[in-house]
Amino acid sequence: MSIRRPSHSRPRHISCSTARRSPSDSEAFTYNAPSNRPLSGITIVALEQVISMPLATRHLADLGARVIKIERPGSGDFVRHHDSRVRGKLCSHFVWTNRNKESLALDIKNPRDMEILKTLVCEKADVFVQNLRPGDAEKMGLGYKALKDMMNARSKKSEDGEMRGDKLIYASISGYGSNGPYAHKKAYDLLIQAEAGVLSITGTEGDDGMAKVGCSIADTAAGMYAYCNILGAIIQRQKTGRGCELDISMLESLVEWMGFPMYYAHEGQSGPKRAGASHASIYPYGPFSTGGGGKVMLGVQNEREWKTLATQVLERVDLTENPKFQSTASRSDNRDELESIISGIFSQWDADEVTRRLEEAGIANAKVNDMQGVWEHPQLEARRRWREVDTEVGKIKALMAPGMSPDVEARMDKVPAVGEHNDSILKELGMQ
Repeated sequence: MSIRRPSHSRPRHISCSTARRSPSDSEAFTYNAPSNRPLSGITIVALEQVISMPLATRHLADLGARVIKIERPGSGDFVRHHDSRVRGKLCSHFVWTNRNKESLALDIKNPRDMEILKTLVCEKADVFVQNLRPGDAEKMGLGYKALKDMMNARSKKSEDGEMRGDKLIYASISGYGSNGPYAHKKAYDLLIQAEAGVLSITGTEGDDGMAKVGCSIADTAAGMYAYCNILGAIIQRQKTGRGCELDISMLESLVEWMGFPMYYAHEGQSGPKRAGASHASIYPYGPFSTGGGGKVMLGVQNEREWKTLATQVLERVDLTENPKFQSTASRSDNRDELESIISGIFSQWDADEVTRRLEEAGIANAKVNDMQGVWEHPQLEARRRWREVDTEVGKIKALMAPGMSPDVEARMDKVPAVGEHNDSILKELGMQ
């Protein structure tokens, strides 16, 4: 999308208090977004932090959008300091969610830097996103209405006759949404897991049996809904010429993912029992011990598969005739007894032999990988899903975005240093 620079007048030589040249600024930044990428020409200004919104904008950047990430001078996005697991320096969360972006370090409490941000939005932004604490953007004059009015006041109509502000897409992520009794309540991933009922169905039975999901599932859910809603808003704007405001709630995003257990507990019924790594209502579907201390995961989804498992793998035809095991519900009700039978039979074979027998019989199964097992997964390697992305500490492996068209080159631009693109962006704005 071609963006016309507004013709309104304003000071063009504002001194940015944070625009210090870093060694990586020695050469002008080259925006690597070939025109065949779906979002080539779309510019997103991102006042973002931690995981949820950075994940959304990284996916948009993967599709060719230009993402300008606003960070604190010096320290940057505070998630940069959550760990240093990547080459002893970079944070795992940050590396995952911030490739393909430009970093502009601004102290937005400083009037000069705030003016730079507003100029950037007015002149460049198709989309503005933020996931600050509830109400903070509005207090700083960066809410949807304020930015929309400012863009309209500072610019002429665009080529299609619409005012620039009226075309703005504005997306926010918060814990609970912009209204309602929880609107200003602080929210973090684990707290949303609790509010959304996730902790009632994870772990094992007992007072101390609850377990959090091992990755940031609430942040991820909100980020993915921001991503798809922004895509929808871009398509809608092509039809109507007008932008919109998007209000994404972490709670609503995760509750949507809880659809099965919610309906399982419909109209006051009890929810799924905590079942550890096994399925709460389908059995056998989970981990089983083998000889040599190994484990395999297997899943049986219907009566045909159960009969195959019992007769061809377990070699126990009698199990198919036992009333305790003749339906999904009855097998689940008697899972302890059935688990003992299956693990007892599997104990005569090691995990590789059990897996071979399951494969031969056509029973779904999986290896319980650790993280190194995933890095080395033969399927990802065979499908050539790994690329390299540059960082401050050199090139590292990065997974291509799932589902990318083979006609579009995977975008793997650098994970930026704090303020790496200050000079190039300020020069572009005429504010250096």
